[in-house]
Amino acid sequence: MEPDLKIADQRNDPQFQKALAFINQIGIAVIECELTHQTFLPGLDLGPGCIYVDYGRLLYPGDILHEAGHLAVTPAAQRALIGSAQISEDWPTQGEEIGAILWSYAAAMELGLPLEYIFHADGYKDDSAWLTENFQSGNFIGLPFLEWAGLALGEARASKEAKPAFPAMLQWIRN
Repeated sequence: MEPDLKIADQRNDPQFQKALAFINQIGIAVIECELTHQTFLPGLDLGPGCIYVDYGRLLYPGDILHEAGHLAVTPAAQRALIGSAQISEDWPTQGEEIGAILWSYAAAMELGLPLEYIFHADGYKDDSAWLTENFQSGNFIGLPFLEWAGLALGEARASKEAKPAFPAMLQWIRN
């Protein structure tokens, strides 16, 4: 009975519902299905422009924003290949990985979610606290990638262009 309560709690959790609504709003589909294969993050997998979620295996609901970040920072043509044999073996690149991490921080700020929801103690190869400390101090590791991808602007460029600076995003999904 306890696993059923855990699943029900995740589906009805206001933070998770907020994340799901946001992900759908920016154009990334979230598809519920049973994942029978090993996945990098428990209960989550990526497909062409979508996230597959297995509520029975999902351990950290905030991980869905990191996975959405991977899709969001990947160019549209490559995003359509995710989950197929055609995707490049080096996907995601190191730049896309750090971009997805910083993107998920921006999403947390946009949604008013606590950073621990995404950067939990069991994630990010034990660097969650380090990432959180850096982001909270304004050291936005990965911002040059987000600028290059046309998703966000650092302080100097934002000021020069009279646009909002990161963590505000110019757009949430890469063309």
